[in-house]
Amino acid sequence: MTQGATAQQAHRNLTPEHKEEELTRQGFDGRSTVFYRHGDPTRYRSTGRFRSTSVDGNTLVTGDLKSAEGLPQRLYYNTDCTIWLSRRAESMPWFRRNVDGDECWFVHQGGGTVETEYGDIPFAEGDYVYLPKGVTHRWRIDQGVFLLGVETRDELQVPTYAGLGRHAPFDADLIRTPQFKPPTLEKGEFEVKVKYDQEYSSLIFDRHPFDAYGWKGDLFPFAFNIEDWNVLMSDSLHIPPTMAVFMCTETVNIINLLPRPLERKPGTERVPWYHRNADFDEVHLMHGGRKQGTSLQTGRIDHDPQGINHGVSEEDRQKSREEWGSVDYTDWSVIMIEAKNPVRLDPDVPADIVA
Repeated sequence: MTQGATAQQAHRNLTPEHKEEELTRQGFDGRSTVFYRHGDPTRYRSTGRFRSTSVDGNTLVTGDLKSAEGLPQRLYYNTDCTIWLSRRAESMPWFRRNVDGDECWFVHQGGGTVETEYGDIPFAEGDYVYLPKGVTHRWRIDQGVFLLGVETRDELQVPTYAGLGRHAPFDADLIRTPQFKPPTLEKGEFEVKVKYDQEYSSLIFDRHPFDAYGWKGDLFPFAFNIEDWNVLMSDSLHIPPTMAVFMCTETVNIINLLPRPLERKPGTERVPWYHRNADFDEVHLMHGGRKQGTSLQTGRIDHDPQGINHGVSEEDRQKSREEWGSVDYTDWSVIMIEAKNPVRLDPDVPADIVA
């Protein structure tokens, strides 16, 4: 249906007077409404918990930064998922096993090796490291890390990219599986810290936990680098984040927003429009690059609650239109986590109120 005055086509041939805002369901997969407004829908003051927040991950002191014995800092959480920040400077002195859920860690900075009972997984900046529920592992740090982790109650899986085939945008042949090595037969006392029902207990083994001399199956950890991601593009439409999901559950999406050529069809809006994502909270890690020529504040982690008005500023929107003939590429890298159920900010985390 169409009521009142609208653009002939959404997100196309808009004038500075157009303030286009989209209300969406099911992320960007469901029904939607595009409103045309007089004013900027992101100019408001908020009270209460319904507000956007920003955390500076570069200055937040995590438990595993203060001590090798320490643990990552919880940032945002609900009953389905928890988002963690690890800034570990030293290798784990013990082994670890999480039986509360799957984990997927994005390496914003640093490098090293995740030792697992399957074998070793070297990691570096730009990698995802996926650790299935119940896997015994240990992080060995070569260079101090900044990791954004997502823990999910349900099993993380690679989505089905309808109509795109198995190789776009995520070619499974490019995942890096553990490098199997001969079993470690060392005897002694080996501690495995087990995360169970949000608490840690310890199992003390009398021999090394990596004593397996082989394995087979379709459940295993792996790494994948965002440089190997195939970005989907359109010349006439700004592709919504739904088409950039890396792994997901029924209630959580892990999304890559990565460098790409800009749309070329005249009149196309090249920046994300104002929107209200009515069914998903959004958490963004600014990994690198620039937005409209301005460098991103790398290491910043933002949260926008579902249903809140947000989007690129009107100034950046107008700048994008003015730069049509001189700029043809965007090089920002943003890691985005969508959560279907509202997330809460950990009370120990200092955050700036965005609106």
